[in-house]
Amino acid sequence: MENDNLRAALFMMAGTGAYTINDVFLKLAGGSLPMFQILLLRGIVVCLFFGVLLWRVRAQLSGLARRDVKLLALRSVAEAAVAYFFLTALFNMPIANLTALLQAVPLTVALAAFVVLKEPLGWRRMLAIVIGFCGVLIIVRPGADGFTIYALSAVVAVAMITVRDLATRMLTRSVPSVLVAFTASCGVMVFGAVGSLREIWVMPDLFGWLWLLGASVFIIGGYILTILAMRTGELTFAAPFRYAALLFALVAGWLVFGEWPDALTFVGATIVVATGLFTLWRERQIRLAIRRT
Repeated sequence: MENDNLRAALFMMAGTGAYTINDVFLKLAGGSLPMFQILLLRGIVVCLFFGVLLWRVRAQLSGLARRDVKLLALRSVAEAAVAYFFLTALFNMPIANLTALLQAVPLTVALAAFVVLKEPLGWRRMLAIVIGFCGVLIIVRPGADGFTIYALSAVVAVAMITVRDLATRMLTRSVPSVLVAFTASCGVMVFGAVGSLREIWVMPDLFGWLWLLGASVFIIGGYILTILAMRTGELTFAAPFRYAALLFALVAGWLVFGEWPDALTFVGATIVVATGLFTLWRERQIRLAIRRT
């Protein structure tokens, strides 16, 4: 089990790195291409890839329960909303700041699971969530001169990711992961196609095509690697390694875009990461205690 957990941790870190590189390519593409066109073109590649995988494993929508179909639809709508608000923030704020805000997702998912699914949430994790949200406020700084509508867009993206992850948690375990990825990527592609009708189409140059191809490859890689992480070892062990994304984003932002967060952003990010790690550690301890009984 220890070797499995080690491999799962490595898969998770590699997956978060792949997601971050995808974000870098998207931010580069956003300098010359409209947002919805980016979503459409990347979505075509991702949908084709997961469509082929879906065909190979012979997973069929017709065999799904009606509840799972509704959850997949909800998840796809949430994924499209995530894409819109995330890219709006990504194109207009430092990548490390945005990534720091996204580290609040484990806290918001834990709170949503408590409210919607009635999962137990002790006072320690509830206190960690409250403190973590204080860290989010330090990063966003509402009312301060540095606050922008794009920071609010990042917060909405966190809320939509929470809806998406909660819907994922509610899916029947028999639903194939590749089917989840396929329906989500199709939702984003269709959303991009509809939105692109109101944009002026721009023919990508060589670099534009390279950025789009890179984003497509790395978003697929990120998904596959994180799935391997969740299926190789214990999820509660591998999950904290998602926070490697913040380190990757700091390095990428500095090297590629010359961005570096200010001191308050670092303080807020530290609080969010620390409380998120505590929440995940506490969840792991509770599950281990349940197993022993």
